[in-house]
Amino acid sequence: MAIHCSRKDAEQRRLQAMTLLEQGYCQSEVARQVGVTAGAVSQWVKACRRDGPDALKAKVHPGPKPKLSTRQMQRLQKLLLKGARDHGFATELWTLARIVEVIRKHFAVTYDPSGVWHLLRRMGWTCQKPERRARERNEQAIVAWRKENWTRIKKRSQKR
Repeated sequence: MAIHCSRKDAEQRRLQAMTLLEQGYCQSEVARQVGVTAGAVSQWVKACRRDGPDALKAKVHPGPKPKLSTRQMQRLQKLLLKGARDHGFATELWTLARIVEVIRKHFAVTYDPSGVWHLLRRMGWTCQKPERRARERNEQAIVAWRKENWTRIKKRSQKR
């Protein structure tokens, strides 16, 4: 059964295995002590002989190359800050689909909406929903109504 651990923990386990081998333990005993298969220990030994101790160190997996350069991401941020209406949309609300369209139009690069979400997170943007309030809403009238009418209505309901 595979044990899942962080890259750093896995590196420590490999280094511990090499230390045990140097102390004279056989590969099967080392495998039992560190909780892996004998085949894994054998592969570590081969890698260490071939590439030295650095072969046992944890490696960063960079993932795919970004479609937009750092400069393009900065330009995208400026484009988004101008607002959605500036790009021909009916409202100021940015959606992932709208941002996909802006990226395609300005950079000739296609993104999936989930990819745009990851891109925005790297840029430090967060998901925000606009509050649902009427444009005609009058905050002062609401406060006045609460002070005058709401207390009267509340008192009346408590009497019943």
